[in-house]
Amino acid sequence: MDKAKLRITEMQVKKTIENLKKNNIQAYFVHSRSEVAGKVAELINEGDTVAVGGSVTLFETGVIDLLRSGKYNFIDRYAQGVDTRQIFLDSFSADVYFASSNAVTMKGELYNVDGNSNRVAAILYGPESVILVVGCNKIVPDLKSAVRYVKQISAPANAVRLDSKTYCASAGVCQGIDDDNMTSGCGGNSRICCNYVVCARQRVPGRIKVILVGEPCGY
Repeated sequence: MDKAKLRITEMQVKKTIENLKKNNIQAYFVHSRSEVAGKVAELINEGDTVAVGGSVTLFETGVIDLLRSGKYNFIDRYAQGVDTRQIFLDSFSADVYFASSNAVTMKGELYNVDGNSNRVAAILYGPESVILVVGCNKIVPDLKSAVRYVKQISAPANAVRLDSKTYCASAGVCQGIDDDNMTSGCGGNSRICCNYVVCARQRVPGRIKVILVGEPCGY
């Protein structure tokens, strides 16, 4: 990243962190993907029961490898032969739940859209601590921008990754991209955008923690 772009990213990150903290969401910044696993290790204890939501970012930043290191009791949704529904239910009692966020606004809000919705459910309630790892590409000015980002980037990319038979997977953009309605989109049963969640000020200070990464991660 060139110096000018890095400077802009750092200014956006600074404002985002300030507003996340105002909403009782603890926030941290690391410059690169390679620093994420070390920061995560500082925030959890060996022996903790940990679980994850579906996330490309957690693989890209080495978090999955860390959780599989044997230092933690990892409820591994990616292990072969697991009962996926039971994994999702067990995740609610984890000490720490990991995921990414579809978008983070500079006003200090987290925006997430899910199909199955086990991820947003665990972010909202259950695990004692939630840690979200978010690349700088997901920082947006406001909720309106967050909605558009998901329709234009997150949803199509995830639909392709999951081999979902949706409009966005074939067209590269949500069918409802030009509609001001947050929930507008295709009507198929394979749709991955079913529940829309905004996290603003939190009752429990620091339960949700966000690690912002100074380079793009996931989508």
